Amino acid sequence: MYAEVENLGENDQIVRHASLVKRIAYHLLNRLPPTVQIDDLIQAGMVGLLEAASNFDPEMGASFETFAGIRIRGSMIDEIRRSDWTPRSVHRKFRSVSEAIRRIENETGEDARDVDVAAALGISLSEYHQILIDSSSARIYSIDSLEENAQDSSIPSASGQTPEEAFSDDEYQRQLAESIRLLPDKEQLVMSLYYDDELNFREIGEILEVTESRICQLHGQALLRIKARMSEWSAGA
Repeated sequence: MYAEVENLGENDQIVRHASLVKRIAYHLLNRLPPTVQIDDLIQAGMVGLLEAASNFDPEMGASFETFAGIRIRGSMIDEIRRSDWTPRSVHRKFRSVSEAIRRIENETGEDARDVDVAAALGISLSEYHQILIDSSSARIYSIDSLEENAQDSSIPSASGQTPEEAFSDDEYQRQLAESIRLLPDKEQLVMSLYYDDELNFREIGEILEVTESRICQLHGQALLRIKARMSEWSAGA
């Protein structure tokens, strides 16, 4: 009986958040090549939503919308990565940024600032901001595909699990929720407005009185910061 009630709750979450899948899919489509089909993104996103509904624990601190939104996005990016159109040089660039963020935060005990990350990488602030924009367009980023060369989901993480197994792991979920909760206030607000309230970058920019480009940068930095803080789940950690 309990299992039946639990399944009803999961189904309700899926029905109520199906529109989130479509919204994220269209957000991504604007930044992707014409070879990517919207139906493929939506199908992959629904898989992510199903997994999120099955594994989400409300006591972890993050809202379901934020948690599911990142899982949906990650599932879509996994689908895109399977098409293998992203150059390896782009993967290396994102990995370098995540490693720089992790190193700075470990050394200082504080959130890594964009100026510090750019300096650590030996690039200009404008170059770093472009990397954040590319990250926000979600060309390669996926929470449960942290290893640079993980071209399919069978590659195990540091814990010896596949990404699917890691996502269902209680400790993995707890750390993911904690990484979201501990984002800098402005990045956390952007994530909440984007995933929970389903606003686009232009709408969020109007609320925060900054440019759409700046919101894109903040969103990209939040994603890369989460990746850096979840680095122990990467085989390269």
